[in-house]
Amino acid sequence: MKKVNVAIIGAGIGQKHYNAYLQLPDLFEVSAICDTNVARAEAFVVPQSQTRVTADFDEILSDPDIELVDICLPPHLHFSFTAKAMQAGKDVICEKPLSNSVADVDRLIAISKETGRTVYPVFQYRFGNGIARLKALIESGLAGRAFVASMETHWNRDAVYYAVDWRGTWKGEQGGAILGHAIHMHDLLSFVLGAVDNVYAKVDTRVNEIEVEDCAALAIQMTSGALATSSVTLGGATNTTRLRFCFEGLTAESGSDPYAPAEGDWTFTARAPVTQDQVDAVIAATPEQEGGQVGFSRQVFNAMRSLESEFVNIAEARRSIEFVSAVYQSARSGLLVSLPMKDGDPTYEGWMPT
Repeated sequence: MKKVNVAIIGAGIGQKHYNAYLQLPDLFEVSAICDTNVARAEAFVVPQSQTRVTADFDEILSDPDIELVDICLPPHLHFSFTAKAMQAGKDVICEKPLSNSVADVDRLIAISKETGRTVYPVFQYRFGNGIARLKALIESGLAGRAFVASMETHWNRDAVYYAVDWRGTWKGEQGGAILGHAIHMHDLLSFVLGAVDNVYAKVDTRVNEIEVEDCAALAIQMTSGALATSSVTLGGATNTTRLRFCFEGLTAESGSDPYAPAEGDWTFTARAPVTQDQVDAVIAATPEQEGGQVGFSRQVFNAMRSLESEFVNIAEARRSIEFVSAVYQSARSGLLVSLPMKDGDPTYEGWMPT
């Protein structure tokens, strides 16, 4: 089957994407890497490869051989570059966050319908054995009704991290720990338990001298009635990510790997009348799943070649941005905010402070 010809835009996190494509050589050909800092991109391109490095985004868009544009730029550029790539006839992978407002996601959805091009938002935390086994247990019926969930995003980000000029600013980063660090955890919450019904949020800037928040505490209710809490800080002594889900029939708990919670060692403990043997049988029968960016990239290939796929779609990216919008709205108003969000809501057009 024909490889997908891809160009990576941005040589920061783009290096991680490049390395993932190298692990799937039968599926992807990286034709180009585009960055205004050409030397940064050239530093990690495999010697003697066919990948060219350029600073000209328009050159990428005019290349008829490139099918897929992978946008790995600072957040404030995501919307405009994604829209321009789709309008040039390219499918798009875009790093989180897809945009800085629900309104802009709705504009991208309209462009996607108009052009027939697809956006694949990057939510690589979904891919790995831990989440695959949890989903299998839910689908088997053993998990039963969800009671509560808890999430910890306790990372360590200091002044060196924020020395990059666009970080820690509303203009460049578009938000703080809610948008840039915990966004994957909140996507996993909905991926496992379904849609969020409402959220009450407290956010603060307590760790670093920056414009945006670096701490948060959230109380969340799902449409199913399940309750969840999310604790977020960039002032941890270490980088720790942890999820715990309590269901009628079992409790599931992740490891503490900060950047790959779906891939680590999970524990699944039966709750009577479900037995541990039943739980273990489902786990043993669940196929191994590639994790992280590699697993995500394979699903994109499958979708582009009309194979069965579990790719992340733009509607799910909207749900993620909608949740971020509701968090900022709640934190500023001191009120519980209900979802879904619609045109006319206070943060529909964006959460940037006036």
